[in-house]
Amino acid sequence: MRTRCVVVLLTALLAYSLLEAADRNVEPIVSRIHREAIDSSAIRTVGYSRRLHALEIEFHDGLIYRYENVPLPVYHGLVSSESKARFYNQHIRGRYHCVRVKPARQPRAFLARCSSASRPNITATLIQS
Repeated sequence: MRTRCVVVLLTALLAYSLLEAADRNVEPIVSRIHREAIDSSAIRTVGYSRRLHALEIEFHDGLIYRYENVPLPVYHGLVSSESKARFYNQHIRGRYHCVRVKPARQPRAFLARCSSASRPNITATLIQS
């Protein structure tokens, strides 16, 4: 009975670790990888660095993740797949170490041109997009 409980607990911990999206002990990084919009129900933009072997994915909820040590064929498979979300779930999620990426900030000059009444709407738009 005790062995079974340990096995169940270890299985649950393994499943949780695979579902964990990013290393929460690491601060979000700043990225210079160019991402392009793709047609997907879950993913907004995708970018790849050949030098770093890093894949970046921005989801529609605004969160951005960098997946490390991703082979180039995986990136090509993602952008050419019929279902990007399904490809991500089957071939990327839980298979590569990832870290959060800080979203790009709007230039100060752009925000300075906006009236104070419109700033909350701009911020909300930036967060949603």
